[in-house]
Amino acid sequence: MKDYIQLDQTSLPDGNLLALYQQGEDLILEYNDLVLMSTSLTWSEQMLADLGCIDLVEGATTRPEHPRVLIGGLGMGFTLKRVLELVGSPATVDVAELMNRVIEWNRTYLVEHNGALLDDPRTNVILADLFDCLGDGDTYDAILIDIDDTPDAVITEDNVNLYTPAFMVLLRESLNPGGCLAYWMAIPSPRLEMALKKAGFNLEEHPMPSHKDDEEMPHRIYVARLNSTS
Repeated sequence: MKDYIQLDQTSLPDGNLLALYQQGEDLILEYNDLVLMSTSLTWSEQMLADLGCIDLVEGATTRPEHPRVLIGGLGMGFTLKRVLELVGSPATVDVAELMNRVIEWNRTYLVEHNGALLDDPRTNVILADLFDCLGDGDTYDAILIDIDDTPDAVITEDNVNLYTPAFMVLLRESLNPGGCLAYWMAIPSPRLEMALKKAGFNLEEHPMPSHKDDEEMPHRIYVARLNSTS
């Protein structure tokens, strides 16, 4: 068994702990001693980008001249990496990340896995809550959210705001016509489904494995688009 080494840790605003560990070549992100994600299980995070940016792929006839994408949650950077691969250039990819230490980890420990994603000229990392990044007039062709396991298992207490009717209104107002909203969930979330449908979104549910070759599909990616009559 390879040693399980803590590289760093930080406290969230509500006092909960976020820590980065290394085991062999794998890096693991833990929340209060529970594994959130690791560099060996990234398939569903990458598929969040694939499904959310399907209309923005470089060369697609539906691609805007300058795609704008907002990612809620930097995590270990795998969704950002895949978005940058997909959308080509020119493009703008804003990333809302609440924890400065997570940004630092992506600039240091995770560079060996993902490269210098944060130095890409298309990337704009915003040290802020996702809720505070919407409503100022900026609009996006895709909004990808990977912050909590589910609305009932949030990382910080303030994240309950991300599933309220008021936030759904912000999402609607922040999407360009034809834009796409995608949420990553650790397990199926009827509560999120209901909130999106009540807000007037058409919803697709995509079961996803943690690893490309896994047979089990515990995770969910919810892809939402506005009804044409909304």
